[in-house]
Amino acid sequence: MQEKNLTIKNWAPDDRPREKMLAHGTINMSNSELLAILIATGSKNKSAIDLAKEVLRLGKDNLVELSKLSIKELMKVKGIGQAKAITIAAALELGRRRQAAASLAKPIIKDSRDIANYLQALFSDYRHEVFAVLFLNRANKINHFEIISEGGITGTVADPRVILKKALESEAVNIILSHNHPSGSLKPSKADEVLTNKIKEAARLLDITVLDHIIVSDEGYFSFADEGLI
Repeated sequence: MQEKNLTIKNWAPDDRPREKMLAHGTINMSNSELLAILIATGSKNKSAIDLAKEVLRLGKDNLVELSKLSIKELMKVKGIGQAKAITIAAALELGRRRQAAASLAKPIIKDSRDIANYLQALFSDYRHEVFAVLFLNRANKINHFEIISEGGITGTVADPRVILKKALESEAVNIILSHNHPSGSLKPSKADEVLTNKIKEAARLLDITVLDHIIVSDEGYFSFADEGLI
């Protein structure tokens, strides 16, 4: 027997996600209702709301966990095809970038805490190690941010030549190296120290200063500069 009111257009106007948003604003929307707007249409036996709830359950009803899922993982929900999965992933990425931008409202980098907050927001959803560089002008304003390399759960490799080439292209005077530790540990490895010194010495020949190397994880951050290692 076919369920009644399966199609959202058969619901009362105040119960339909789009109409509810127009009438009451986004603040009064549940996560499943907002997600249903992204999903747009249901499947043969499920409404967009039903699919949204299943997607949320896949992410343990936690938006942070949901953001960590790949497009293929989102497609495990029956009724979520590639197009819907891409739309969801894109929206979550925009949310992450908004959070990162908000955490660095000041255009000038003043201390390690400023940049650590920015990096933690950007790296929060990565389950593998990522190495990134911030390219700064003389006033320590960010000219450019770029992920240089991505690796496995335990490490990644960054090529100093690539970093310095991009520093010259972005007209950077100073740079800040950074990577995440998905394991949660903030202790730098010997390889981290060797790479930092290698990049620092190479950059010095080009009159570019490596201001810091910051490691971030869910537990906090570690600054080479704060610890006197750079």
